[in-house]
Amino acid sequence: MKFFSYANPHMYISIALSLVNAAMLLFAAYKFFQIIQLSGYKLKGYFVWIKDTKAKYISRILTLSLLSLACSLVTNALFNEETYSAGLYFTYLGMIFYVYFSVIFCINLYAAPKKVPLKNTTRMTRLNIALYIFVAGITFILLAVTSEFLPPLFHTSVICLTPLMLPILVPFVHLLLVPLEKLIINKYVIQAKHRLKKYPDLIKIAITGSYGKTSTKYILNTILSQKYNVCMTPHSFNTITGVSKVINDYLKPQNEVLITEMGARNVGDIKELADFIKPKYGIITNIGTQHLLTFGTVENIENTKYELIQALPQDGYAVFNGENEGCKKLYDRCPIEKSLAGNCDQSSVTYSRIRVDKNGTHFTLMIGESKMNCNTKLIGKHNVDNIVLCVQMALKLGLNHEQIVAGIKNLKPVPHRLEMTVNESNVTILDDSYNASVEGSEVALDVLSKFGNKKIIVTPGLVELGSREKEENFNFGVKMSKVADYIVIVNKVNLESIKKGIESTKFNMTRVYEAETLDEAKLLLKGIVQTGDAVLFENDLPDNYI
Repeated sequence: MKFFSYANPHMYISIALSLVNAAMLLFAAYKFFQIIQLSGYKLKGYFVWIKDTKAKYISRILTLSLLSLACSLVTNALFNEETYSAGLYFTYLGMIFYVYFSVIFCINLYAAPKKVPLKNTTRMTRLNIALYIFVAGITFILLAVTSEFLPPLFHTSVICLTPLMLPILVPFVHLLLVPLEKLIINKYVIQAKHRLKKYPDLIKIAITGSYGKTSTKYILNTILSQKYNVCMTPHSFNTITGVSKVINDYLKPQNEVLITEMGARNVGDIKELADFIKPKYGIITNIGTQHLLTFGTVENIENTKYELIQALPQDGYAVFNGENEGCKKLYDRCPIEKSLAGNCDQSSVTYSRIRVDKNGTHFTLMIGESKMNCNTKLIGKHNVDNIVLCVQMALKLGLNHEQIVAGIKNLKPVPHRLEMTVNESNVTILDDSYNASVEGSEVALDVLSKFGNKKIIVTPGLVELGSREKEENFNFGVKMSKVADYIVIVNKVNLESIKKGIESTKFNMTRVYEAETLDEAKLLLKGIVQTGDAVLFENDLPDNYI
């Protein structure tokens, strides 16, 4: 009986199998879609993930496919047409193994810890629909071909190989939809541009830097709120899509100030955002080695951050971190009105007498000749650096000293950015798990040194540092050994480099532990931590390293 025949029941069964298989592979494709989303829908990050994880997930899918194929072929061989008159129908029994192994694969996939879970956006819905159609179509074609041209032994078994399509099919459907997505994004950007034109008096401030952008944004929002009605891009919304959404959905007529965070992983990212927002005011928090993997060189990082300054108008104003060498370079290049903030010769906003305790950070803020005692729940010198940047901008926008001090007092910790809590066992928890940088990790270690009887560090090390990653993690191991009593290294990404750094000191290596996951590390802590200790969670691997 011909496969493509209305009287052939196997054609209808194949259609049903194709639809079910497509649905099942949508779940199995979760990780691939998540990485594309985390990479800003740019395939460069996707293929870097495959390289850095040594194609770990592709290996798992290969295991799933081969194991399922073996079980299916054995089933088909046992229930063949020579022995059973209904042998062709018995070949569908082999699919039980495929479904079982696929379900186990998906359960483990979804149970794995995720720092940033896949967001169910409309764009992701379109990608899922496209993948579903392609998988269903390809599965049906494969079933038709095997039914027409191959022995019954291979009937349905070919489905077991379809998961192997995912690593290529996911980026393929992404590329296929790129023109459509650009049209949709342009629609929202145009809508946001028209909305911005309705507010010609809106004070627009943009913040960029290698790290500290989000913390600085929250600080500036709190301080400026003492005088203005402020709209701020929430969380880490720092792409053109995210900023457009905020403008379209959250910007209100009563808002007087718009604060936007501008992130970048590639040259030109800041220019695209700045040309869209057209800010008059800019803050550059620092220049470091964060995202060196995608930028290639520190010079590229500097030039990309400087794209914000180039976008400011002639009557604009820029604030730079006066304690960061990279920022000083950009300050020297800046042709418009500008200020350095922090403890340097050219700054009019400085600080002194920093003291950190469980209540936060206490310091003396100096604006010209005026001195003010300030208290904030934020901890660490780096937060004081961010505060003085915001103070410099607040002065430019007309806030008085009383408003600034009140704003500093009202500051609240930003989640996972050196956020301090003390639990019921009087253990100090320092949560610095959001994308640690080389400079930020040094600050975290300095803060840890001021707390606890025993000092314990839980970390996977530092990532996205390109060719400098091994060297910086070796140095990180050396620095940790000078502060910590116990060190728990999570995951194997930087294990070797960190251990070599620790071993180069006189640190007791019996106090260095290894854990595959953060959950496993937390179990280890139960045998180490006692009342009065301090635990620093320094960095949590991005999902594209897990």
